[in-house]
Amino acid sequence: MNQPIIQQGDREAPRSVMQLPLVLVLDFLRSAHNVGNIFRIAEATRVEKIYACGYTPCPPHSKLLKTARGCEQTVPCQSVADAASALTALRAAGYTIYGIETASNASYYWETAFRFPAAFVLGNEALGLCESTLAQCDFFVSLPVLGQKNSINVGNCAAVVVYEALRQWLDATPGSLNVRTTPQNQ
Repeated sequence: MNQPIIQQGDREAPRSVMQLPLVLVLDFLRSAHNVGNIFRIAEATRVEKIYACGYTPCPPHSKLLKTARGCEQTVPCQSVADAASALTALRAAGYTIYGIETASNASYYWETAFRFPAAFVLGNEALGLCESTLAQCDFFVSLPVLGQKNSINVGNCAAVVVYEALRQWLDATPGSLNVRTTPQNQ
């Protein structure tokens, strides 16, 4: 019987030089723990960059660093006053802007064929995306929420949509990455 090989510790370098053509724009997030979690997701999926808008915590915030576990060292982060300037520059650079929000005109993440390069805008834990940010989004993407609450944790939401984007990008880029950890490709 084949025994699984468990990866122990971190790799010295990423598995591949490929980078997911995706940036994350964090629109006034308040929790450093959530932002640190998003850094870990971004590092694991090779996201290009994180934009920390407004009062969103960014490195070297101690609570963020504790949760990020060193991922802030390999994922570029830029602090900006608000999302407007970042989104304007990203649009000019050819990015498609996706608001991750429970908007009435949102498509579920599995129904959305993401266009790359892409920017995912994630909003405040209690208030969602700012109105000025909503106006700049090309499309809205959501997760189904069937309970009483209108949303889930922003870090959990980021994990779902970023991994779906990675899946779609890998499907469209044959041979770009073998994501299985086996003795042959370690």
